[in-house]
Amino acid sequence: MDRVALRGLKARGHHGVFPKEREEGQTFIVDLTLGLDTRPAAADDDLTKTVHYGVLAEEVVADVEGGPVNLIETLAERIARTCLKHEAVQEVEVCVHKPDAPITVPFDDVTVTIVRSRA
Repeated sequence: MDRVALRGLKARGHHGVFPKEREEGQTFIVDLTLGLDTRPAAADDDLTKTVHYGVLAEEVVADVEGGPVNLIETLAERIARTCLKHEAVQEVEVCVHKPDAPITVPFDDVTVTIVRSRA
């Protein structure tokens, strides 16, 4: 299976279990690795036979900016479902970063990574 990756998609969301997170929001960063067969698109040089990653990026940002959820695990599931709606995408790895998570000790990042497929 071939891979198409999008790294560092940024959007502001209001996700989290604490009222301050819901009220003020924060930046979330999403990395995607899409599994698909790119041969048909490459053979015909045809965008309709692959995933239009510009469109997908906009949809993922809309997912992050959409209705709030408590957990970034839930947000990752939402994003995975969006990716798998694209016919060419057979598998997706979603990594959601929450660099401003409300943690009381120094840290660089919090991430949740999931892998989902049609099978």
